[in-house]
Amino acid sequence: MRTVDEQTLIEDFSAQYEHLQNPVAREIERNVCGCDYGGTSWTTRAEADWICDLLQLNSDRRLLEVGAGCGWPGLYMARKTGCELMLVDLPLEGLRIAARRVIDDGLEGRCRLVVADAVALPFGNQEFDAISHSDVLCCLDKKLNALQDCHRVMRAGGIMVFTVISIAPGLPTKDHNHAIEFGPPYVDSASDYSAMLSRSGWAIGDAVDLTAEYASTSNRYLRQLESHRSELKDLLGGEEFRAQLTRMRSKVAAIDQGLFRRELYLTKRTHPD
Repeated sequence: MRTVDEQTLIEDFSAQYEHLQNPVAREIERNVCGCDYGGTSWTTRAEADWICDLLQLNSDRRLLEVGAGCGWPGLYMARKTGCELMLVDLPLEGLRIAARRVIDDGLEGRCRLVVADAVALPFGNQEFDAISHSDVLCCLDKKLNALQDCHRVMRAGGIMVFTVISIAPGLPTKDHNHAIEFGPPYVDSASDYSAMLSRSGWAIGDAVDLTAEYASTSNRYLRQLESHRSELKDLLGGEEFRAQLTRMRSKVAAIDQGLFRRELYLTKRTHPD
């Protein structure tokens, strides 16, 4: 049974996925991230290329993308490497858009889509060679449960790579609360990701600080909003556009002030259960 907050979040993402298919939104995404799938993470095309290499993707690998949304970056990675792909998310609207992109990208037969919760993946044990998720855990309340279920469906020796946004450690209470207000829906966490990965059975191969890149991409996105002001007002309405622009300015200011960090984790499932 989902909470009211979880259901509201699903509905918010559904509306966002639909909006991001508009031509002006896709142009902004191309200018900011180098892609036009309608992604809601901060993953750029260069980062997606890097993740392909880290996951060692090829035509023999089976990749699970959790929190796939409209298919970025999973569909891009499948097209680039030839891997088999499973996309999983809860908002049906995002997966419908991804299904159309599967056809456009010529990925029929190599890609499947499933509506499912990250904490209750509808797969058997040890089914996948690789798992990715882009800025997803910071939008989930049950982070540890999601990591545990990813571990369950991963084969021994499999690799999981993910990015995540968190609140910078050691902040004064005022700044910590400010980060909660302008961060992703569940950015606050009682435990850090290294501890959660260890508890869920993952071996950490590397943890890379991407905060500087996150700040650069966020500032680039803000400039794009401002430069497409007229088109976005027509699309969203003046009041909604002003509200989104104000919130984005506050978010970028918080990032620039060092209230957040964004990291990439390379992890492995080192042995079978």
